[in-house]
Amino acid sequence: MLYSEFFAAKKTDSKCLLIMLHGLGDSTEGYHWLPEALGLDWMNILLVNAPDEYYGGYSWYDYPGNPVPGIKRSRQMLFELLDDRRRAGFPTEQTILGGFSQGCLMTMDVSLRYPHLFAGLVGISGYVYEPELALKELSPLAKQQRYLVTHGFQDPVIPYDKAHPQFQQLIAAGINIQWHSFMKAHTIAGESEMQIIRKFIEEGYPDAARAGK
Repeated sequence: MLYSEFFAAKKTDSKCLLIMLHGLGDSTEGYHWLPEALGLDWMNILLVNAPDEYYGGYSWYDYPGNPVPGIKRSRQMLFELLDDRRRAGFPTEQTILGGFSQGCLMTMDVSLRYPHLFAGLVGISGYVYEPELALKELSPLAKQQRYLVTHGFQDPVIPYDKAHPQFQQLIAAGINIQWHSFMKAHTIAGESEMQIIRKFIEEGYPDAARAGK
């Protein structure tokens, strides 16, 4: 069972849900700013800790080292989390899954295989582990999913020249990815990037967004 923190929407009847996965060495505490920064009073937000301890934070898979066992284990745990949210009344069709760095990789890994349609997927400053294998294991709904992926030209942790071709490979295979580049390092580029993320999220919930304005 993954530890998580739930931030309820101000509109108490809302079933819209954003699940956010942190990066290496971070935790749910690193995203306590997100509900206020997002500013969507109809959005429930679930912050999730990765399963492995890592220098005061947490990790989704082994780094450095062989990432495969951890990725597969974390994938299964996130499948179980999504199934649990469905049983709790938060359908995947009204859920956006997002992540930063390692959390981005897990967002891609899970969403390309999970057998339900999401309201959207958001990947920030990450990459795809073995995109060729992911394309062989696509769920029947993978090409109907909608993705927003952002990356920085100045990222020293996951270089742009490493990440960009992987996502282009997915796009060429028919995965619906909106790609946005920023003059940033391994971070979120403040309100300029949040505006794009917010707009993408709102497009996944047109009725809720209209009612909230």
